[in-house]
Amino acid sequence: MKKSATTKSAAKKSATKKIATTRAESSSRLIDARIKELGDWRGKTLAHVRALIKQAEPEVVEEWKWRGVPVWEHNGIICTGETYKSVVKLTFAKGASLGDPKHLFNSSLEGNTRRAIDIHEGEELNEPAFKTLIRAAAALNKIKSKGK
Repeated sequence: MKKSATTKSAAKKSATKKIATTRAESSSRLIDARIKELGDWRGKTLAHVRALIKQAEPEVVEEWKWRGVPVWEHNGIICTGETYKSVVKLTFAKGASLGDPKHLFNSSLEGNTRRAIDIHEGEELNEPAFKTLIRAAAALNKIKSKGK
């Protein structure tokens, strides 16, 4: 007995969803491991901004790209979370297109596309403004994805 096209389509969607879920879970575990591995203010900062991102955009998907960079996506990249010796850098893929009334962006200001927030040890992040920026980035991604 042949399977209908609808049944095949549903099975394919289910398999694709399972693969995406497994990949997201794997990425989340790798981010957990990075935070633990850092074991200092950078790990705490990365964990804190990660929590803020998830609060601001509950449907965010975590990815692990480019040989170990945490990436948060929703209809496209929202931001990355790179860690360096003296800074945690949150790079917004379309940051130049976002309003920044609280002036959170303090790095990569010269480009036409990206903008970044560099957080140094001991610095406080304006949490409400950061969450607003995350929501704005996700909304921009949604608009851009509909235009394709």
